[in-house]
Amino acid sequence: MNRCSWLNLKNNLYVNYHDNEWGTPTHDDKLLFEMLILETFQAGLSWECVLNKRAAFRVAFDNFNINKIIKYDDNKINELINNKNIIRNKLKINAAINNSRIFKQIQTEFGNFNSYIWGFTNNKIIFEPYNLRTTSPLSNKISADLKARGMKFVGSTTIYAYLQSIGIINAHGPECYLYKTQKR
Repeated sequence: MNRCSWLNLKNNLYVNYHDNEWGTPTHDDKLLFEMLILETFQAGLSWECVLNKRAAFRVAFDNFNINKIIKYDDNKINELINNKNIIRNKLKINAAINNSRIFKQIQTEFGNFNSYIWGFTNNKIIFEPYNLRTTSPLSNKISADLKARGMKFVGSTTIYAYLQSIGIINAHGPECYLYKTQKR
C-alpha cells in the first residue's frame, strides 16, 4: 500500500501514526491539547523524534492532564529537565506549562478548544498536498492569535504542522492511499 513519500516505513510507530492519526479530524480537547504540546516540542526537530518519545512524554506530563500541568512548580520543572526520555529543553518545558494555562483560558472562553480551533475554518477541512507549503494564511492567523493570548513556541510553521496533525489540513499526498480515500 502506498503512503506519503516522507514517511519512514521502517518505523512502525510512525507508520501507525500516519495511517491512523495524521490528517484525521480531531475534536477531542484532550487530544487537541496533547498534540499542541507535542508540536511545540517539535520546533527545530523532526516530528519522528517527538513521536518516538510520545509515550515518555505522556508519562512525564501526567498523561497530558491539563489540570495537573497548569500547577507544575519548580520541582516538577526540574524533574522534567532531568528526564532523559523526553526533550529536555527548559524553554519548551516552561512554554508547555504556560500554554496549558492559556489553552484552559481558551476552553473557558469558547466552551472548549475544539470550537476555537475549528472555528477558524467553520469546521471545514482544507485539502492540500503536504509538499505545497510549511505555513499558510490560516496558520499565520492562528499563530498570531495564540501569540497575542501569550502562548510560546507557536510560530506559523508549528501551527501549520499542528493543523495537519489534527486534520484541519488534510495533507496526504496524491501517492498515498489515504489521499484517495478522503472526501474532497
